[in-house]
Amino acid sequence: MRALIQRVSSGSVQVAGQAIAAIGPGLVILVGVAPTDSEAQARLLVEKIANLRIFEDSEGKMNLSLLDTRGQALVVSQFTLYADTRKGRRPSFVDAALPDLARPLVDRFGALLAEKGIAVQTGQFGAHMLVQIANDGPVTIWLEAE
Repeated sequence: MRALIQRVSSGSVQVAGQAIAAIGPGLVILVGVAPTDSEAQARLLVEKIANLRIFEDSEGKMNLSLLDTRGQALVVSQFTLYADTRKGRRPSFVDAALPDLARPLVDRFGALLAEKGIAVQTGQFGAHMLVQIANDGPVTIWLEAE
């Protein structure tokens, strides 16, 4: 399982011109699932993300976590995190899980964040989404749990 997290001042998702999710300060989390992933990988990533000290304290140092700041999370399924571009010019996505595995695991990932007391919004699995990210910093971090 892979996650690309971005610290944001705001983030939102639109589908077919309609707003379906929006957050204020917190994290936009793009989540990709591999065929071998399970809830164990989701739990590892949630624990890391919720406690990762990437928010500034009163002295301007990255010393606070999402839990510390009571920030929000916007979780967006992103199978393209498993793109393989080593050959040719068209990415291959054979390393990404099929929807019947990925959808429930992305949903579970969001639920696990919510269980930690984080306000969670989500994109729409499988939809063409317009994701707006106001990256704060910018701070962007790649995480994997395999």
